Amino acid sequence: MKNSKFIIDKLSKLFEQGIISSKDLSSELFNILKSKRDEIVFKMKLTSKEETDILIKRVENLEKKIEKIEKNNLKRRVTKVKKS
Repeated sequence: MKNSKFIIDKLSKLFEQGIISSKDLSSELFNILKSKRDEIVFKMKLTSKEETDILIKRVENLEKKIEKIEKNNLKRRVTKVKKS
């Protein structure tokens, strides 16, 4: 309800200013909606697609390093067997 009031207020201001052209109106409406979308994304602390891809690659690299370290530790345990 709050969001619809916000959009209606913005549209009424546009009419008051004399912007009646359908192209101007539609572009202004899209700008309003995009700004609201950006606000929501910012509040939710979401990342962009590029940031997500970078984070996925970093996690994959870290997983590979962990696997190498685990393999090295396993090999060390096997070779350090006491001889009697």
